[in-house]
Amino acid sequence: MRKSPRPRPKYYDLNLAHLPPPGIVSILHRISGAVLFLAIPILLYIFNGSLTSESDFARLKAFFAMPLVKLAAIGLAYLYAHHFFAGIRYLFLDLHIGIAKEPSRMSAYIVLVLGLASALAFGALIW
Repeated sequence: MRKSPRPRPKYYDLNLAHLPPPGIVSILHRISGAVLFLAIPILLYIFNGSLTSESDFARLKAFFAMPLVKLAAIGLAYLYAHHFFAGIRYLFLDLHIGIAKEPSRMSAYIVLVLGLASALAFGALIW
């Protein structure tokens, strides 16, 4: 058995601060996809409740007027926007457009900024 030239790490650092922007976009794309998938039944229930009767619509309207619910809606809007823009980025990468290091890094920054800007615009719209 050969001895490795340098010692192996005793732990794996999962700190996102050390990842390059494309890595952060990749992890957030997976997380946003999973959360959006799990939110589908809740969103369908809310949509069904809004169409059932006027009293249910008024109840949901009052529920969504609460600040904490608005923050949750803004968070969900961010997840959707990030997943959407990252998906477009990955489609371009699949077509071998922007696959070099610098264009890939720039497109990752663009995805992060567009997701945040979309969530802020949505927040300004509902607040």
